[in-house]
Amino acid sequence: MKKWFVFLIVVLSIGFISACGDSEASTNDSNGEGKPEKIVLDYAYYSPTSVILKKFGWAEEAFAEDDIDVEFVLSQGSNKALEFLNSSSVDFGSTAGAAALIAKANGAPIESVYIYSKPEWTALVAPKGSAIKSVEDLKGKKVAATIGTDPYIFLLRSLNEAGLTSTDVEIVNLQHADGGTALTTGQVDAWAGLDPHMAKLELEAGTEFIYRNIDFNTYGTLNVRSEFAEKYPEQVKEVIELYEKARTWVLENPEEAAEILAEEAQITLEVAKKELERNDFNEPIPGKVQIEALNAAGEVLKEEGIIKSDDVGKVVDELINPDFSTEVIQ
Repeated sequence: MKKWFVFLIVVLSIGFISACGDSEASTNDSNGEGKPEKIVLDYAYYSPTSVILKKFGWAEEAFAEDDIDVEFVLSQGSNKALEFLNSSSVDFGSTAGAAALIAKANGAPIESVYIYSKPEWTALVAPKGSAIKSVEDLKGKKVAATIGTDPYIFLLRSLNEAGLTSTDVEIVNLQHADGGTALTTGQVDAWAGLDPHMAKLELEAGTEFIYRNIDFNTYGTLNVRSEFAEKYPEQVKEVIELYEKARTWVLENPEEAAEILAEEAQITLEVAKKELERNDFNEPIPGKVQIEALNAAGEVLKEEGIIKSDDVGKVVDELINPDFSTEVIQ
């Protein structure tokens, strides 16, 4: 079973699976002026600042001055964002840091250039009234998780801490929303959840936390294709400036931000507020703390056979690129 999971992780991370959607990120200069014809950004409901950026049209407005088109593509999870990046369907993709690390270890040409939040967006969840009360209780149980994403990595780290491995449970690979549905309909015993789906079920279905650990949640990273960063460094900095505008706006307007997230993600205002409460938007520059978090996650992933590199630290250093954010923000 483990080999099957490892194979699927590699497939997701390298991007052999074709990206859904018709978008294709541009790598061609416009009129030979050293700028792209189009920039494709993803947005994700687990990245509230990306939703705000899309909502207000700030990117379209800013890049119109340089005759650069902007397109947004919805990512349903880190695995989807990485598929888009690896197939050049987007230039910028929003993922969990550890998911980006898996992709980088498997050869994905990406760099993490900005931190959109420090979230507690995942935990292990059981149905209301479940007899499962601890990670140890998961042995022999069915657990839903989206392979290649932070909830899946959270599950592996939680099992490892409890002296268990992925072979001690039956991992059911479902996209995040489907995992939540499987939990509430009794198809699985537990779920490695992701907000806003996790917050929704907590408030509306009375689901219960088995295990929470904010330190096992890796940071939300904005990743850029390395080719794009090399060819268009000025545009990378402009995108980060726009994310900074959205981040500042969210911090100054939390109530309105929750209303917009609720509208865009089609969730209740209470669920949106719960999700935003679990996000810390105060550390936008990637650096030492993210490197430490990824090294810790990487060692567990190496033990599970998901990361094959003998030098996890080297992969982390190649992934984390603070230069663009440092220049823009400081």
